[in-house]
Amino acid sequence: MKITSAEFIISNTDFTKCPQPIISEFAFIGRSNVGKSSLINMLVNKKGLAKISGRPGKTQTINHFKINEKWFLVDLPGYGFAKVSHSIKATWEKMIQDYLKYRKNLASVFVLIDSRIEPQKNDLSLINWLGENNIAFALVFTKSDKQTKNKTQRNISVFCKELLKTWEALPAYFISSAQTGEGKEEILNYIEKIISDFKI
Repeated sequence: MKITSAEFIISNTDFTKCPQPIISEFAFIGRSNVGKSSLINMLVNKKGLAKISGRPGKTQTINHFKINEKWFLVDLPGYGFAKVSHSIKATWEKMIQDYLKYRKNLASVFVLIDSRIEPQKNDLSLINWLGENNIAFALVFTKSDKQTKNKTQRNISVFCKELLKTWEALPAYFISSAQTGEGKEEILNYIEKIISDFKI
């Protein structure tokens, strides 16, 4: 898939106020500071489309971007070590869960995993929750440029082994780097195939 246009549409905190669900939608979610905004900007060839911050927890809303006038890319708030109160975290959690469960044009969720670290409980919890709620998803292992390929593969192998303790089969996964562009073509081709098969 070639990206010809990418524009910001709307930010909100209520899935019922999202754009009309008439085209396929792909959501990106991950732990705070996993490199989500950088990955989104790399995928759509547009620096600054998704706001990048050195402060974890910057994304606090459901952000819709229309891509190629044909599908929505959705940037969801991060989870993990963002320095916010428990009440705000609870509000974010409900907002995200309601969106994921009830957004009928959601074709797939991309769960971003930092390829440099060991499996994290909150990543595994989210993946299991998606499975329990029959929500389609794929994994994207980010920041592959920050270490050797062997280290990345080792860490992914450990993560997959952990997943297989509760899953019969592994989901689709991609290795990515916002710096080198690794994984871009594979992720966009995956999205393109889902769009062609997905019925709203």
